[in-house]
Amino acid sequence: MKLETFVFDFDGTLAELRLDFAEMKRRLASLAESCRAGAAPMPSLPVLEWLEWLVKSIQKANGGNDNGFRHKAMALISEMELDAARNGSLFSFTRPMLKSLLEKGIKTAIITRNCDAAVRIVFPDIAEYCCAFYARDHVASPKPDPAHLLHALKSIGADTGTAIMVGDHPLDIATGKAAGVMTAGVCSGSAREEELLGAGADRVAQNCPGLIEILSGEGLL
Repeated sequence: MKLETFVFDFDGTLAELRLDFAEMKRRLASLAESCRAGAAPMPSLPVLEWLEWLVKSIQKANGGNDNGFRHKAMALISEMELDAARNGSLFSFTRPMLKSLLEKGIKTAIITRNCDAAVRIVFPDIAEYCCAFYARDHVASPKPDPAHLLHALKSIGADTGTAIMVGDHPLDIATGKAAGVMTAGVCSGSAREEELLGAGADRVAQNCPGLIEILSGEGLL
């Protein structure tokens, strides 16, 4: 098998964005209290899933009304993402690697749970370096819902049998597995090699160039 399509996560995979999720949860918890949430928060969930749990808790406590919580919460999340993006940057390898893959005839896509505006602050010329880009804003349900990845693949006419999902978080691995594609974890973000392997990653490398080297050595490129 030869890989014909690469789908990349963004934060921690192609770029360094220092987003403080613990602080984001603290702010969301404070906002939820002001909207009279009926139960204690569940910090074990990722932020977007935790937000949905909070919305349901507030609705349950207020007769189906979330008192504007979801709108305010999404504005808070987007504001923090934009702030992190202004202090973020692409990894030095990102543009050269993406350009090289495209020159070899390999399709590339980028999917992220981040908002479109934040990504474009860091990567304003993103359209020149990938075949498709789908942020949280562009889909009904972001990864780890496999629909996010499958939509990206369909939009560029890619086959799941020759595609690979690359990311720095176990959520990326879960997304790829649920979509039926090969998965690869990179340790350029917050997750350690053991976490990525534990999530079921087919390959793990220190970063994207290291992954390309591994796949090339295996004859997959």
